[in-house]
Amino acid sequence: MRTFTSIAAIEAAVGDELGTTDWVQITQERVDRFAELSGDQQWIHVDVERAAASSFGGTIAHGYLTLSMLPAFAAELYTIDTGSARLNYGLEKVRFPAPVKVGTKIRATPRIKEVRAVPAGTQVLLGWTVEAEGAERPVCVAESITLVLP
Repeated sequence: MRTFTSIAAIEAAVGDELGTTDWVQITQERVDRFAELSGDQQWIHVDVERAAASSFGGTIAHGYLTLSMLPAFAAELYTIDTGSARLNYGLEKVRFPAPVKVGTKIRATPRIKEVRAVPAGTQVLLGWTVEAEGAERPVCVAESITLVLP
């Protein structure tokens, strides 16, 4: 766990990889719960029998489910303990290069890409790579932006 207690410490870490999370298994139950919450009931995610006959050979996780796990992954690796608040400001360049088959384990590795002063405070841009166990390509690559308020 890495703790940043100042903006200067975050700036000094630009380019640093912040570690790699533990593996998390993507279960059908997790996919079904996400489908219920998001309203995305597409068969490739929730219809086990139909998906088994597809080119994927089974159900796959929603890309947005994988993306939604970034805050939990972040909490495992680092904390920003400076400023009055830290807000999720948004995302850039999100891609899902490969599917996450249900039953697969995934993990994430973030890298601090940029720290920029903005009128509201400081934006911290993290580049994320999420990989699936045994996969050749990442299952998600994204840039998240955290706004650190003064």
